[in-house]
Amino acid sequence: MTRRVGLTTERLTRAGAELADEVGFDQVTVSALARRFDVKVASLYSHVKNSQDLKTRIALLALEEMADRAAAALAGRAGKDALTAFANVYRDYAREHPGRYAAAQLRLDPETAAASAGVRHAQMTRAILRGYDLTEPDQTHAVRMLGSVFHGYVSLELGGGFSHSAPDSQESWSRTLDALDALLRNWPAPPNTPTTPTG
Repeated sequence: MTRRVGLTTERLTRAGAELADEVGFDQVTVSALARRFDVKVASLYSHVKNSQDLKTRIALLALEEMADRAAAALAGRAGKDALTAFANVYRDYAREHPGRYAAAQLRLDPETAAASAGVRHAQMTRAILRGYDLTEPDQTHAVRMLGSVFHGYVSLELGGGFSHSAPDSQESWSRTLDALDALLRNWPAPPNTPTTPTG
């Protein structure tokens, strides 16, 4: 049982994040949090508006935590080293905090999203891609590709999709990052783009 003394919005958000990691983000509600603190549900509404507000706060916390980890991991790195460090932050965070990682995927309203650490994630991704000399619109295509690959791989791995076959998931992850690096270094030209004749 969690102690009820000194309830604050921040404490409730962190407790909600812990609960998400334990039972799944979808199971996080104000009622579940009230049971965790052994208090009446009504007593929490002075700190969070409702379950959706609580989930949004957990999502913002998760985005902030991941952005801080990513910034630390990227310091002094560029190119493939930066790409690998950035990707590993997402994978490691998801494995350590599956509920919070799920929370980070919550769709936020435009105003909340603009004020969130999600902006930092986008900025760091684009900084990595500038190291590959990608310009717009290819940079945006690459941002979407990286997000899709990272999230898709991590989600399948968390769901046990790679646990019953060889080779080991870590080997496939390393090979995936190798392939992404190679693709980013040799980004294909848009369709119907004239090629420079050689010879």
